[in-house]
Amino acid sequence: MNKLVIAEKPSVALRLALSLGNQKPDRKIINGVSYYELQSGSDKLFIVAAVGHLFTIREKGSSRKLPVFDIEWAPSYMVSKGSYFTKKYLDTILAIGKNCSAFINACDYDIEGSVIGTNIIKFVSNGNVNSEVKDGNAFRMKFSTTTTEDLVNAYNNISGLDIRNFDAGEARHTLDWIWGINFSRALMYSLASKSQRKIISIGRVQGPTLAILVKREKEIKEFVPKPYWEVYALVKGVEFINLLGKIESREGVEAILSKSKGSEGVVESVVVKENRVRPYPPFDLTSLQVEASHAFGMDPSRTLSIAQSLYEHAYISYPRTSSQKLPPTLNLPNIIGMLSKNKKYSEIAEYLMKNSMYKPAEGYKEDEAHPAIFPTGVMPKALSNEEEKVYDLITRRFLACFGNSAVVELTNVTVRISDWKYGAEGKRVLDKGWISIYEPYIKVEQKQLPKFEQGERVKVEKLHSKELKTKPPNRYSKASLIATLERKELGTKATRAEIIDTLFKRGYIKNPGRIEVTAFGMGIYDALSEYFADILDENLTRKLEEDMENISRGKTTKQQVIEEGKEIVAKLILKFKENEGKIGTALAESLKSSEASNVLGKCPKCGGDLVIRHSKAGKSFVGCSNWPKCTVTYSLPQNALIVPTKKVCEFCHTPIIKVFRKGKKPFEMDLDPNCVSKKDWKVSTAAEAAKAKAEEKPKVEEKEKVEEKGKTKRKGKPKG
Repeated sequence: MNKLVIAEKPSVALRLALSLGNQKPDRKIINGVSYYELQSGSDKLFIVAAVGHLFTIREKGSSRKLPVFDIEWAPSYMVSKGSYFTKKYLDTILAIGKNCSAFINACDYDIEGSVIGTNIIKFVSNGNVNSEVKDGNAFRMKFSTTTTEDLVNAYNNISGLDIRNFDAGEARHTLDWIWGINFSRALMYSLASKSQRKIISIGRVQGPTLAILVKREKEIKEFVPKPYWEVYALVKGVEFINLLGKIESREGVEAILSKSKGSEGVVESVVVKENRVRPYPPFDLTSLQVEASHAFGMDPSRTLSIAQSLYEHAYISYPRTSSQKLPPTLNLPNIIGMLSKNKKYSEIAEYLMKNSMYKPAEGYKEDEAHPAIFPTGVMPKALSNEEEKVYDLITRRFLACFGNSAVVELTNVTVRISDWKYGAEGKRVLDKGWISIYEPYIKVEQKQLPKFEQGERVKVEKLHSKELKTKPPNRYSKASLIATLERKELGTKATRAEIIDTLFKRGYIKNPGRIEVTAFGMGIYDALSEYFADILDENLTRKLEEDMENISRGKTTKQQVIEEGKEIVAKLILKFKENEGKIGTALAESLKSSEASNVLGKCPKCGGDLVIRHSKAGKSFVGCSNWPKCTVTYSLPQNALIVPTKKVCEFCHTPIIKVFRKGKKPFEMDLDPNCVSKKDWKVSTAAEAAKAKAEEKPKVEEKEKVEEKGKTKRKGKPKG
């Protein structure tokens, strides 16, 4: 029997080809697209690859009337020019699939993978992606790693298609599409009625996410710092703080200092206790993204991309998981044994093996489909600098969770001076335990106190106060915002970073490290909150998320959830039409305010305004307000606050800006990268580029992998 095996990515197709046969697979090419043929018992397998979604939802026909509900699945290349490259992959799969009588979805085992593979099977087997799957000829593989052992086991234990997961995925795609298209068009129509043109989008999760950011932005801008004082006493070289804490008046501080002057201190208590600090749990996706942001300053989207690549090459398990569990079925001793062969981790792994330390510290979060993220034990080869960082982070976190609890000694000393108590805390690590394994990514601050005894009379070396001010709440970073969205159950583990990226692309927010809402983003929020508030309601979005989860669990149906979503959209569009003019006016005013706030100076070519804009990739740049008549553009430093100085460079005549970056000294620069004022910059830039290039290791070509690994006899014989 000829069987078509569908992988989500070409790299996973290669892994499948190298794993499921007992001999070297035949690599063939159609229209530049590789696929593999191999024999498995009496069956012939044809392993093909998608490149993500080969199908997407589109409107049937074309209409400016709202709401829009008449939709269908269609090949992605027919809907978007940017997806035209997917045509050759779909054509290849279709050509091969015509000669197959059984179809196996081997895409990632999650809702998106179910949608990708099932749509392909519908299209290939029935010639219509909007059809139903035929019983008996379509199957599903489930695996959490792309190691040979797991892939063979998954193939030998294939089951019927996970239709509930597909239905949940289709419902999500449908609701997201009708929500996004209807409300985004509604906003653009209202703005167009005021003779303004701009791409505006607002999605089912975008709206509540923007609302979270705006509320924080308003808290920061409306915050009024208040002064307060803290009083300190220096005893035996240790700074003790007055246990009154924040003192709200200078008079109160003066009274304490005046009455305590010349007083001797008495040690009232010395409390010493040991705390056992258990290991951190293994990573789920969100905690990995947050930790990579802290450790490397890595963008969460980049972290996911790197983790996905490591998974596809069999170095780690599936990263899109919400689990913090490592079940015994993973054969954890075997993984640790394989890691012991890696020089970087051999000492740690051998210690765990010697002491039979195979029980991990786990977290409370679970995922029905996948365990926590873990290294497979397969020896990584040719990793880039970023891949090496993420792999090391995951591997050390995994090994650390098998370590002993750390033991930390805490000492609290209380000293009475006149009528007031002062306290100091010491911290000393007695046994690092698991911290010694994870130490590159965790800092334990220690503070050794001199010896104090209860009842001891001590000299007060100095009494002083510090005047401080209350601080506004911190701005969100992308990583902390993702964690907040997870806590609020908004979006999914795989989509949260993408949703935030979309807000950047639309120009609603800026500065990924310390997210700020732009004037335009604030205007969008204000208009919606006054006339269209349901779009921003996180409770409504959360309810729909729960409904889609219940489809997977069999508690409701795809049809019920979609119909409920359509009813909500229809009611909101009716409400929108009643206020369309007011919304349009509010958006036009916010757009005008946004453009005015982004002006850096005058264009040296046409005299127009040079304004900060945002690319589709979320990058900031400078463009002329007279575009498209004037195409002048300049690049900008990313992840920085850009402030106009109202000065112009004497050489290139472009505006001079001031650049603020977290943790670095601000500097001024003009916009022209070729200005003579930057002649010394090119030397250091070239040196940095050369250094980065030297750090990158060459990648192994796909063909070489087939030839090299195909020589190795594969373990396990798949069922026919």
